[in-house]
Amino acid sequence: MSETVLKLSDVGLTLAGNAGAVDILKGIDLTVQKGETLGLVGPSGSGKSSLLMLMGGLERATRGQITALGTDLSGMDEDALALFRRWRMGVVFQSFHLIPTMTALENVALPLEISGAADAFERAEAELVAVGLASRLHHYPAQLSGGEQQRVALARAAAPRPAIFLADEPTGNLDSVNGAAIMDLIFALRDRHGATLVLVTHAPELAARCDRIVRLVDGRIAGDQA
Repeated sequence: MSETVLKLSDVGLTLAGNAGAVDILKGIDLTVQKGETLGLVGPSGSGKSSLLMLMGGLERATRGQITALGTDLSGMDEDALALFRRWRMGVVFQSFHLIPTMTALENVALPLEISGAADAFERAEAELVAVGLASRLHHYPAQLSGGEQQRVALARAAAPRPAIFLADEPTGNLDSVNGAAIMDLIFALRDRHGATLVLVTHAPELAARCDRIVRLVDGRIAGDQA
């Protein structure tokens, strides 16, 4: 029997703009099952990234309910959301968001250390090895290529062994060769951790690897295809 890990019910997002309120998302109803890989596609400005941010509690819905792993995110404050994400969700962005004064190993270990993991550096090293960076553990971000920096970001997201991976255009800043390698790594991490994966992408070849594709147009779901 399938298990629901993400459920959005009549979710809307309205933001203030120079010309007044702007409806970013409108009446989103969406369910994601455990172990599923869901691709969010659609034209620029359709609300894909905003929807992903709502799923991760990084943005607050202005209406509706969002439940992740049985927890209602709607009623949680920022601190509670951060604690929830720390161990339950891994988030990867198009920009790498690495700390420039820390090595690859330190960047991955830091969130684990903050969370009190006694084996933070051991786990960080294992994840970096898994993404092919065994020889780059002690290099700083400026010493790494874009593809290598995104590998560090993937390792950082995977290190807490989250139940849900959220990825926003993870290959958007990479050339085709590095992008293809990152795609393979994302799916390998999903398989290794038995996680559910939701990703925003403009890349048809990446969307084609998903179990299901949801298409957004003008803030609404325009298609849902397995």
